[in-house]
Amino acid sequence: MKKHIKLISALITLVIIFLMGVLSIQIFGEYGWTVFILIPFLIGFLPPFISGYYTDLSLKDCFGLGFSTLAAAVVCLLVFAMEGMICIIMASPILIALEALGAYVAYRVHRSKSPVTPIDSTMLLLLSAAGFMGFDYANEATTLIPVKTQITVHAPIEKVWENVVTFHKIDEPEDWIFKTGISYPTDATIEGEGVGAVRYCNFTTGSFVEPITTWEAPTLLQFDVVEQPIPMNEWNPFWEIHPPHLDGYFQSYKGQFALKAINENTTQLEGTTYYKIDIQPEWYWKNWSNFIIHRIHQRVLSHIKQEAEGKESVEQVVQ
Repeated sequence: MKKHIKLISALITLVIIFLMGVLSIQIFGEYGWTVFILIPFLIGFLPPFISGYYTDLSLKDCFGLGFSTLAAAVVCLLVFAMEGMICIIMASPILIALEALGAYVAYRVHRSKSPVTPIDSTMLLLLSAAGFMGFDYANEATTLIPVKTQITVHAPIEKVWENVVTFHKIDEPEDWIFKTGISYPTDATIEGEGVGAVRYCNFTTGSFVEPITTWEAPTLLQFDVVEQPIPMNEWNPFWEIHPPHLDGYFQSYKGQFALKAINENTTQLEGTTYYKIDIQPEWYWKNWSNFIIHRIHQRVLSHIKQEAEGKESVEQVVQ
């Protein structure tokens, strides 16, 4: 009986979080607090909370039931082609932490010997969850996030400038992050010269279209981003997938290259990307996006350094 109660509570939880996920992502178009805070908390909380009314559970039982339900939820995401492994891995720290918190809260609730019935408690919890979903609309991305990366190039500033505006095909990456499906730059071309010219920074998933807004050779190149490709190709062991978060939830708005002559044969080169991420909680996801953007900058700046110096150089990026 004890095992059946645990199984039933896990199945009830999976149905509830599936409906909440579909409502949040597919209907409201939000990857926010509901998906990455509320749902993982409920995955940890609901199974031991429901089971605890019918059988006595230790703290270890609560954690085990919560983790088992989380594992089942991940398998369902993959089997039903709803998500890929890369996003799940990125989200795993916050998912595991909140699942564990939910399991612990469920354990403490039952230790308090609340007289409320399981049906009343579950309904109250779900009504509270429905209200919580409103936070998804109260935390829209509003400010641009800058990511700056610098490198020192042992070449005259004019030579570095030539390789900033356009650059030839970059060698295949050795960096592990680009072997996961994350899109990375391959080369850059430009149509025209000066303000109004259009630069194309080509990635493995498509091209960033970048109209030039400032052309101050050889010290400053600024551009807007009017088109961009998807940020990655998600990997799923069962299907080819294209989850909604690949379209528009990460948006680059503008960028620049700033060059400063240290002396006649040494140049400081800084690349900056300004972006928004429409996935909550922003404080968590921007750590991932900043890390990836730095690695993209490093790939481009190191290639510019190599081309400008005319020799193979060691990557020395100050982040």
